[in-house]
Amino acid sequence: MEMIDLRSDTVTWPTAEMREVMASAEVGDDVYGEDPTVNRLEAEAAEMFGREAGLFVTSGTQGNLIALLTHAPRGSEVILGDKAHIFLYEQGGISALGGIMPHTLPVQADGTLSLKQIEGAIRGDNNHFPRTKVVALENTQGTVGGVPLSPEYVQDVADLAHDHGLKLHIDGARIFNAAAHFGVAPETIINGADSMTFCLSKGLGAPAGSILVGDRAFIAEARRARKLLGGGMRQAGVLAAPGLIALHKMSTRLHEDHVNAAALASGLAQIPGVRLLSNHTNFVFFELSDAAPVSAEDFVAQMKARNILLSPYHGAPRKFRVVIHHWISAARVAEVLAAMRMVLG
Repeated sequence: MEMIDLRSDTVTWPTAEMREVMASAEVGDDVYGEDPTVNRLEAEAAEMFGREAGLFVTSGTQGNLIALLTHAPRGSEVILGDKAHIFLYEQGGISALGGIMPHTLPVQADGTLSLKQIEGAIRGDNNHFPRTKVVALENTQGTVGGVPLSPEYVQDVADLAHDHGLKLHIDGARIFNAAAHFGVAPETIINGADSMTFCLSKGLGAPAGSILVGDRAFIAEARRARKLLGGGMRQAGVLAAPGLIALHKMSTRLHEDHVNAAALASGLAQIPGVRLLSNHTNFVFFELSDAAPVSAEDFVAQMKARNILLSPYHGAPRKFRVVIHHWISAARVAEVLAAMRMVLG
């Protein structure tokens, strides 16, 4: 029996079609700009999001770092959420490598930052302060349960940033999930943003890589930053080829993951010993209540014995994050719920 891996949507393997196109991909030297498959992926991703140009990067972390290095000089400041992936889970790269200061604001329950607080955090023209250069949002907002940010909110933040001469960057690791939730085109979900990074290797199922999009001048500078960080790849078409399938095919089926996540959440809410915390897009958060008959450690072990992988959420041993992806069908959701009833019954 195959494992049912609920730990993240990063665990997916490339599809059979992806493996086929990897073997036959047309390649060249991407540092010279001569890999036709990479060039096609960059151009088609940019067009899909209504931007002038794109850049293929190794990961979302690298894409976010490149974007902020390009937007913000050393000693300047970025406004972002206190639960943002850039702030919590990217090793402080913007400070360690870019000399950029994070100015954090509280992420609200709906994943947003208060417009009033953003405006209040923008530094005035005072020699004592670093200069604010960028506002960064995350969509969907992973640490508060995969909450999607609406196009209207993103446009409001973009307008506010631009009114103050700032740039707006979006960490859009799961941006297609946000677009699927609102039923809008990818271009619409990043209204007004100056740059955006999205992952090909999460719910879209490609083996590696992310795309950074923006205008031509921005991407030209971002390409230099990518080289600085050691991100210039050579015959990268073997990775770009599955990225094209991710972009055009896998992105259109994410609503299925949302339906399956909702079904899982509904089932979890009926199991004694489980407290459902939230369900947004392809994320489900739950915790074991005091009434649960097993410890969190035993729960994980017993589920693994039934070929289901779970892991406690960071720093909260009784709290779990489940991320649904294309491996997790409706039938597998039913298997998971049946196993949980056995373990917790």
